[in-house]
Amino acid sequence: MFIQTESTPNPRTLKFLPGRDVLGSGGREFASRDAAAKSPLAQALFTVEGVARVYLGSDFLTITKADEIEWPHLKPHVLAAIMDHFMSGAPTFAEGGEVEEAEVAYEGEAGAIVKELKAIIEARVRPAVARDGGDITFHSWDHEAGIVRLAMKGACAGCPSSALTLKQGIENMLKHYLPEVNAVEQVV
Repeated sequence: MFIQTESTPNPRTLKFLPGRDVLGSGGREFASRDAAAKSPLAQALFTVEGVARVYLGSDFLTITKADEIEWPHLKPHVLAAIMDHFMSGAPTFAEGGEVEEAEVAYEGEAGAIVKELKAIIEARVRPAVARDGGDITFHSWDHEAGIVRLAMKGACAGCPSSALTLKQGIENMLKHYLPEVNAVEQVV
């Protein structure tokens, strides 16, 4: 098994491409070993000292390292954990581990705007961000204030250039397509 790696705009995060599906679709982020309890793959990665965050994408993983360790020391151990997991045939998630949080339902005009927001994010934003090892998902819409809140994951979480991407790139695009949008904010 050959696992490719790619740098990301976030110097603390590397993208790993195992050459096979990781989730198939969507993405899941784990900020701690406890949060990864239902994912044998994420659990295995958190056993590597220096792994601070794990993001599983459709066909890639991104690993964010702790500040006190450097990639040349960490990368071989991460590669071994990924390879061991896939070679073992273990599932990415244990039974029932793929359940995501329930979404808030929006109705009327707000519902129509949220539907458009999600479509634009899915078609134009997420594919571009995935190339850099990250993900951006819709979190909420404040209809009164015209504020879109987005969750940044993977390489985007904590990336030095994420604020610029969010404000100058995504906010401008959403304002262009939906005049109801006044601002875009990141949720933590």
